[in-house]
Amino acid sequence: MSEIIEPIEGFGLSIKLQEKKLFSKIGVVGCGRDGQNIVGLTASAGLEVVFVEISNDKIQLALDNISKNLDTKVENWGLTASEKRSIMSKITGSLNYEDLKGCDFVIECIRYDDHTGERNKMMRKEVFMNLERILAPDAVIATNASTIIITELASDLEHKERCISLHFLVTQPEAKILEIVKGLYTSDEVFEKMKLFAKLIKHDYISVQESNGLVSLRLFVTMLNEACQMLMENVASLEDIDKLLQVGYGYRLGVFRSADILGIEKMVPLMNNMFDEYGDKKYKPSPLLLRLFRAKHFGVRTRKGFYLYDENGKLTGPAALA
Repeated sequence: MSEIIEPIEGFGLSIKLQEKKLFSKIGVVGCGRDGQNIVGLTASAGLEVVFVEISNDKIQLALDNISKNLDTKVENWGLTASEKRSIMSKITGSLNYEDLKGCDFVIECIRYDDHTGERNKMMRKEVFMNLERILAPDAVIATNASTIIITELASDLEHKERCISLHFLVTQPEAKILEIVKGLYTSDEVFEKMKLFAKLIKHDYISVQESNGLVSLRLFVTMLNEACQMLMENVASLEDIDKLLQVGYGYRLGVFRSADILGIEKMVPLMNNMFDEYGDKKYKPSPLLLRLFRAKHFGVRTRKGFYLYDENGKLTGPAALA
């Protein structure tokens, strides 16, 4: 009787012929509020995530904040304690870009400057250069941005076609939708990968042409300026304007609450950037926004903006804006 010999690779005893799974390892550079949101989303979807920060203190702060956000879901029966532990086990913080080796997708998400409210363009270009040095040529490099043009960030790279822009609506985590922006060099293959990524994290998406402010910010700041104008004209109270948007149009937080969460220190420079780009006064920050900005009443982070907040970020009432 002849001996029967079968290959064993297909039975999982060897990884020699196994194909690497797409998005087997995700990287995030910068883990402030936006980065924490992205890390939490990707880890919750079952993906391994490595984030890079500039100090051990910032790494620990990011991990603590992500853990607290998950605790809220546990308390509201949206997650079990064991599921939270599983999610946190998929997250690793690092000080070293080298730890991003093996990632097939990395998102740049460096912090806004606390004083200017801007994310330095040259620093972001430097991040892209560092990532190209570390990553495989087919790994995707993305930025989480609404006003930065991805073509400009990619222009100095050798593999420009791998670069793309994603925009997460972090003020309203329940609104699970991404803006995906192809640059001048972005390949169709990379765009298709981002569509798959959106599906993996249970998000819908829209395709947006490369433009300053995309769809979300251009709509939002126009509405915010008009709401500020109505407030200055005493057409309605701050709370009632937000209530009308919430109850009448299904806007979860209202425009003033959303601005406080985004941060006035970020909104004003973004709006100035858009005004410079388009020359349209509808993007120029309202005098009321400028008053808050100059007073450093930035919103939730400083506990005072359009509304007042306690030390835990809980709303306590409207601020006196006169």
